Amino acid sequence: MSDTGNRFGRLLSWDAAVVLVTVVVVLVASGAVENFGTSRNFTFLLLDLLPIALIALPMTFIIVTGEIDLSVASTLGLTSAVMGSLWDAGLSIEMIIPLCILLGAILGAVNGFFVTVLKLPALAVTIGTLALYRGLAFVVLGDGAVADFPRDYTSWVTGTIGDGPIPNVLIPLIVVAALFGLVLHATPVGRSVFAAGAGEQAARFAGIRTGRLKFWLYVVSGAVAGVAGVLWTLRYSSARADNGFGLELAVVAAVLLGGVSIFGGKGTLPGVLAGVVLLASLQNALRLQDVSNEALNIVTGVLLIVSVLLPNIVSSARTALRRRNRATATGAVSPER
Repeated sequence: MSDTGNRFGRLLSWDAAVVLVTVVVVLVASGAVENFGTSRNFTFLLLDLLPIALIALPMTFIIVTGEIDLSVASTLGLTSAVMGSLWDAGLSIEMIIPLCILLGAILGAVNGFFVTVLKLPALAVTIGTLALYRGLAFVVLGDGAVADFPRDYTSWVTGTIGDGPIPNVLIPLIVVAALFGLVLHATPVGRSVFAAGAGEQAARFAGIRTGRLKFWLYVVSGAVAGVAGVLWTLRYSSARADNGFGLELAVVAAVLLGGVSIFGGKGTLPGVLAGVVLLASLQNALRLQDVSNEALNIVTGVLLIVSVLLPNIVSSARTALRRRNRATATGAVSPER
C-alpha cells in the first residue's frame, strides 16, 4: 500500500474511533442521564452544536494549513453586538444580516493581513484580536442587551421541521458542511491546503500561493463566524457583547478531537463533525446533570489536551513498532553460504 493510502487509512481509523466513542457516550447518557434521550433535548443538542460545527468548518482548513484563529468567538460577539445596535437604530433585519456577515469577513481579513502580509504568528495575532474584538463589542453595545427581533426569523431559527425534533437550521448546515468537505477533499484548493500544512516552502516551490490561500481562509472564517453571530442572536433573541464567550475553546477542541493535526497537513472534515457531535453530547449530558460552566470548561480543556497528546503518542508507538519490526526482520535474515 502506498504512503498516501497508509495515511488515509490511519485518518479513517481515527474517525471511526471518534464515531464509536460518540455512539457510546450517547447510549450511556440516554440510559443514565434523565431527559437526555427525549426529542426535545435532541433538538436543543442540535441547536447547541450548530455554532460549533459552523465555525469548525473553516477552522479545519486553517489548522490543516498549520495556522489557527482564536478570535472566532469574539468575532461572533462583535457581530451580535453590531446586529443589536443596528436593530436598535431602526435598520431592517434584511439589511442588518448581510452587513454583519460582511463585518465578520472584514474582521477575518484583518487577521489574514497580519498573518500573511506582515508575517506575524497566527497564535499571537488572533489572541490579540480575540481581546480587541470582544472589547469593541462592549464599546458598541455596553453591558446591556437588545431583544425583540422579528418573530418570523427567531421562530425559524428555533423551530423544527414539521413536528419532528430536527431543527430547521440543520438542513442548511448539512449543505454547507457538504460543500466544505467537497472543497477540502476533492478539489485543487483542498490539495493546496494540505500541501501548505505539510510543508509551506515546498508548497510555494510547487507554485501554490500559500499567503493568498491563508488570507482568504481567514476571510471565510470571519464571515462564517459572522453568520454564527447572527444565528446565535436570533436563537436567543438577544444581542449581547458577551455572546459566544469562550466558544473558541470548544471549536478548537472539536477540530483537534476530530483528528486534525495541530501541526498541520492532516485531517478530515467527517472526523471534525464527529468530534463536534461528541463534544456537544458530553456538554449536553453534563448540563442536564447541573454541572457548572466552569466544570464544563475543565472537561473541554481536558479533551483538548487529550486530542493533542493521543495522536502523537499513537504515532510514536507506531514508529517504534515499525523500527522494531524492521530490526527483527533484518536480524532474522542471514546470508546463505
